[in-house]
Amino acid sequence: MLKDFFGKKRKYASMPSEQAKTDVPAGLMQKCDGCHKIFYRKEMKKNLNVCPNCGFHHQLTAWERIDTLFDEGTFEEWDHQLVSTNPLNFPEYEEKLEKDRKKTGLNEGVVTGKGSLDGQPTAFAVMDASFRMGSMGSAIGEKIARAVENAREQSLPFIIFTASGGARMQEGVLSLMQMSKTSVAIQRFSDAGGLMVSVMTHPTTGGVSASFASLGDYNFAEPGALIGFAGRRIIEQTIREKLPDDFQTAEFLLKHGQLDQVVPRHEMKSLLKTLLAIHQNSGVRA
Repeated sequence: MLKDFFGKKRKYASMPSEQAKTDVPAGLMQKCDGCHKIFYRKEMKKNLNVCPNCGFHHQLTAWERIDTLFDEGTFEEWDHQLVSTNPLNFPEYEEKLEKDRKKTGLNEGVVTGKGSLDGQPTAFAVMDASFRMGSMGSAIGEKIARAVENAREQSLPFIIFTASGGARMQEGVLSLMQMSKTSVAIQRFSDAGGLMVSVMTHPTTGGVSASFASLGDYNFAEPGALIGFAGRRIIEQTIREKLPDDFQTAEFLLKHGQLDQVVPRHEMKSLLKTLLAIHQNSGVRA
């Protein structure tokens, strides 16, 4: 009996071969940034890039966002031809812009246009953090300002989804000027009776959070979104105090009265449809 036991061949775990590694298609799996569990990428995409386990909201591209909201085939893009230039002759800036255009398929870090949301026409803008971290340059400010003006002229409500790392340093003060340009356009739109809904997604920081992102008639955010102006470390060094762990999150801002509601992605379309229906008879004045 002992002889039979010691005579048995033991099975040892082996490392997968290089061939086995290459048999798994690249991009098949995705790790959740919240709970770190691994899911099929198709499963995550089907769930609107929200983790099925912990509910962490991963970023959506601009066109993915548009596809989740608008009636199929109704979205018409505006000002696709507007692109950033290099007004300050910043070294390698143009090369970086071209690299992002190839990587994302976008001309700039925001897509604007109009479409039907459950049959209700609306003007729309959505920022994409995969293009230069969603940083706000002259072209982004111009596209958003034009979208707001178009909404006013066509008596449409205006919805914007923000995602930005702040001002685009390569354009210096020209980037900062977009804060006032967009804010003035929104004030004109509001004075004419227009409805603006702002939805802040992860991350919405810097000049974007300090201007048009916070100027909606309704200000919403996705769960867990980072929202703020300066970074945590800068603030702590300035005030010489330790900040709460949830500081600059959507939930923190809601608790302190800076948001109207934190809205999970799966509930966003239903909420927007309801708001548009409520306000459909209070259009922009000519």
